[in-house]
Amino acid sequence: MITVIGESLVDIIEAPGRGSAQQVHPGGSPLNVAVGCARLGLGTRLVTHYGDDAHGKLIADHLRTNNVEPIVGGSLPTSSALASLDATGAAEYTFNISWDVNGASIPALAAVQGSLHVHTGSIATVLAPGNKAVRGLAEAARPHATVSFDPNCRPAISGNVEAARREAEDFVAASDIVKASDEDLRWLYPGRTLDESLAAWLALGPALVTLTRGADGPVVLTRQGRVEMPGETVAVADTVGAGDSFMAALIAGLAQRDALGAANRPRLRSLSPEDLDALAAYANRAAAITCSRPGANPPTSAELGSLSGKPAGTPPGLPAPAEG
Repeated sequence: MITVIGESLVDIIEAPGRGSAQQVHPGGSPLNVAVGCARLGLGTRLVTHYGDDAHGKLIADHLRTNNVEPIVGGSLPTSSALASLDATGAAEYTFNISWDVNGASIPALAAVQGSLHVHTGSIATVLAPGNKAVRGLAEAARPHATVSFDPNCRPAISGNVEAARREAEDFVAASDIVKASDEDLRWLYPGRTLDESLAAWLALGPALVTLTRGADGPVVLTRQGRVEMPGETVAVADTVGAGDSFMAALIAGLAQRDALGAANRPRLRSLSPEDLDALAAYANRAAAITCSRPGANPPTSAELGSLSGKPAGTPPGLPAPAEG
């Protein structure tokens, strides 16, 4: 069982110059990760907030359809993000958001204590009043579960970069697995190279730190080694949710390697270069599939296959079918 903690919202997508109508999709980085994990075969809960309104119903239906169990707190209306796409499909966001899980503390605590892995990040880790609850839940999870974190920085929400940097580093130090984008690290650490920032985060304690760089592909760093590869070439519909699909596939891949859960921290810390290469390729492919279609629409296990490269459901010992 995986528990994800964080915001749910609706992405209202506009593409000026493309002539397409405004589209509304369920979104929010943690919600996207939860859906991505569930589509890749993991039992998944989402500790979140959405309102009793039309957008909240859209989110609830989306979670139910994707077999994600919601644990809902708070009482405010459902949050939204206006995503304006440029000619390349990259999104710039304007937010109308609140984050509070008041009223869900007891089931949320039971969820993290009963999980193999807990993931959090994005707006939920910086926006009061809910951010303090998120930190408490992450700390409560550690005796039972591995923890992952993706800052998914939103300067329009975070505001003060120095405060955002301190909050990010606190979560990095409390996590086993950390993912960031090149945009995140450039905003948080404008005076450092990306490699310097990755190394500094690894030194804070995680077993694995990974960086996504759009078309330039991912970097995965551990104390045993470093792997990088270019992004896969696809016809990009948009980039909404690509990093979240990468994160979900990274979690699912580590589950396939039996590297999640507090008892498996030694295994997580001793992943081989071959393991890292397979994980990076698996997550890289998930992000590429998401980029190939509109909105945050992560792949299923049938589309992505397994970490070994075989289609999902291929019996052990049998080769994957040849491509082409």
